[in-house]
Amino acid sequence: MEWTLFVAAILSLIIWFYLITLRGWFWRGDEEFDPDCAEPAVWPGVVALVPARNEAEVIGEALESLLTQDYPGDFHVIVIDDESEDGTADQARAAAKACRKADRLTVIRSEPRPPGWTGKLWALAQGRKQALAMAPDYLWLSDADIAHSSRNLRGLVAQAEDEKLDMVSLMAMLSCESFWERLLIPPFIFFFQKLYPFGWVNDPEKPMAAAAGGCVLVNAEALEAAGGFKAIKGAVIDDCALAARLKQVAGKRGRGIWLGLCDEAQSLRGYDDLGPIWQMVTRTAYTQLGHSPKRLAAAVLGLVLTYLAPPLVVLVGVYAGLFADISQFGITFLAIVAASAAWGLMALAVWPTLQRYEQPVGMALLLPVAALLYLLMTLHSAWRHKRGKGGAWKGRHQTVVGGEAA
Repeated sequence: MEWTLFVAAILSLIIWFYLITLRGWFWRGDEEFDPDCAEPAVWPGVVALVPARNEAEVIGEALESLLTQDYPGDFHVIVIDDESEDGTADQARAAAKACRKADRLTVIRSEPRPPGWTGKLWALAQGRKQALAMAPDYLWLSDADIAHSSRNLRGLVAQAEDEKLDMVSLMAMLSCESFWERLLIPPFIFFFQKLYPFGWVNDPEKPMAAAAGGCVLVNAEALEAAGGFKAIKGAVIDDCALAARLKQVAGKRGRGIWLGLCDEAQSLRGYDDLGPIWQMVTRTAYTQLGHSPKRLAAAVLGLVLTYLAPPLVVLVGVYAGLFADISQFGITFLAIVAASAAWGLMALAVWPTLQRYEQPVGMALLLPVAALLYLLMTLHSAWRHKRGKGGAWKGRHQTVVGGEAA
């Protein structure tokens, strides 16, 4: 057993050395949005598209933050009511009236969703069609549960114009107050940055592309060149699918895309218990793996070696040492040292994300617990897909094939 512990510890240590030094420095979280970028001489026109399905509880606050943007150019907001049953559209109109910006808002009712489309992308496609009459230079895709600072749009457009970007996307600050949020939300952000190192996304020489769907500014001309939302109509992970197409288009246009962290967009959705977080992850986890059993097995093995092996080796090794002959404890001792070093690198890597969410340093040692839960969510996601319930969201179930709705 001592050699098994030793090999597992060494492999984990090698993985963490790679992640710390060779994975685009993702863990530093230094791709920060600066809303005070140099401003353009002429402010382009912008239309915000807000797809909303049963969002009456939060859409009022989200819309108020959109409608009261301090933006010098032409700006309009279109809410696409995606067959809501809770009065979402009425709440949207009431919010516009309350902040005296009714002239800035259009609310449309989504038409029945055609086969092959996901609900969000179908809603966005209809919003884009409505926006064509306004001939905007940019479309601002904002989720109905995201609140923005009054200067956010100004900063997004300024960065896009100054740095010649066809997409600027911001990872909104998520709620981190309940026990489950504190345990799982910072690791969620950490894992996303590890999967899509923001520095690589923002490098036009690298093929990696990603976006955070809650806040995305898109150049309207580039979106047209990319085939519009129809080109990705069945994508369940729609933000990253859109980013991939736009990065290809941006490269041909001599432009780029950008993804970063920010304080200017805040999620209004809280997670008081584990269930909603579990649902959010299981909806797309197996899709992220391309619905491949081989990739699932590789992901499970990778998660075990990367996050679970270090604490397990330390605990098992220490326990075994209590009963081992000291002369035979050498390999086990080296395994404990290597596993402790890997666990230390793990804690070091997640610490900047924990700092961002104002969490105590001790939470860094609990990353393996969060990783175990995310591993179980991924397995549950695969099981749901096998049962034909993949991609379920807000009462809709759709069969998902190859990462797309069928």
